[in-house]
Amino acid sequence: MTREEAVAFAAGWAAAWNDLAVERVLVHFDENVSFTSPTALAVVGVGTVRGKQALREYWNGAVARVTSLKFVVDRVLWDADSRELAIIYISETSGRKKRVSENLTFGRNGLVVSAEVFHGVDG
Repeated sequence: MTREEAVAFAAGWAAAWNDLAVERVLVHFDENVSFTSPTALAVVGVGTVRGKQALREYWNGAVARVTSLKFVVDRVLWDADSRELAIIYISETSGRKKRVSENLTFGRNGLVVSAEVFHGVDG
């Protein structure tokens, strides 16, 4: 992936989330993905979700809980050697606004094999 492709990926990723289109986001994730997020603990009872189907269930459950959602990409950091992408964005979810970093690692197949999310303070 080039830097330009990484920026385009982040824009498409945010657009899919803004449409609450979980399947459009999931198409980029490997079947054996590992996804770590503090929000997962509240929604599915574990901090790390393993496998695409479990991730689908987590995200669908999370989307069902929100009254509104808007992600605005602030910046994109791409390391081609390690195939790591950090999408730093402003999340406006159900009236709460905060900065978030979504860190994605891509496998050789071009799909996300692991991800970890870091949430800032509401503000």
